[in-house]
Amino acid sequence: MNKILLTNDDGFSAQGLKALRESLSARWDVVVVAPATEQSAVSHSLTLRRPLRVNRLDQSLFSVEGTPTDCVLLAIHQLLPEKPDLLVAGINHGPNLGDDVTYSGTVAAAIEATQLGIPSMAISTIGHNFAYAAQLVPYLVEKVFSIGIPHRVLLNVNFPDRPPDQVKGIRLTRLGKRTYQDTVTRESDPDGAAYYLIGGSNLTWTGGEDTDFAAVEKGMISITPLRVDLTDQESIPRLRGLEVDFRTTLTGQGSRQTEDQT
Repeated sequence: MNKILLTNDDGFSAQGLKALRESLSARWDVVVVAPATEQSAVSHSLTLRRPLRVNRLDQSLFSVEGTPTDCVLLAIHQLLPEKPDLLVAGINHGPNLGDDVTYSGTVAAAIEATQLGIPSMAISTIGHNFAYAAQLVPYLVEKVFSIGIPHRVLLNVNFPDRPPDQVKGIRLTRLGKRTYQDTVTRESDPDGAAYYLIGGSNLTWTGGEDTDFAAVEKGMISITPLRVDLTDQESIPRLRGLEVDFRTTLTGQGSRQTEDQT
């Protein structure tokens, strides 16, 4: 039986995690290694300056006082007897669309597992219909086990905020671009001292009809393949002018200095 490692960034007690565990456990061997508390927007952060505590509730249930990336590393290198066949991160409470993937602890967990050679999926939902999303994730897992995921690629999956009977299908997409108004706001405490809040409102997005934003807006489940290798191969030829061979440059300067002295 295939083994699935399950984690998230909303915390060990999150409804999305519980729904996904129940759904996947009916068909596969599932081990949960998840943060003890909410870790939303921690991205790919690691805990380096304090010990990591693990609370083992049973044979396949671990709570970690750390980040989602901590959870993946602990699971692979310490807690599991062998590598899982798949990592599933989620179900995230809220979308991970466009630029959000750079902040998401859920997506970061999938990235970390992908870097360790484990096929990975990050699952998010715009609404709170976790039961419906959890019901469909096994279908995606079956497909992944059947056709595989390309090397060093993970799948970022977002469910639309629609009733189940209004979800139209699944689309492969690219990342869109999201923009928030009032991203950083200035407030004052009762003593008049200023403080600042990061959040934002009035979300808008840009991009074509092939983006993740467009798909979920139309009632589709969006699947965006993300590459761990961030290299922009297309830019390399255009940027060749930045290259310098210091050995040749220094040798040339040395020759000119010798000629000037003579």
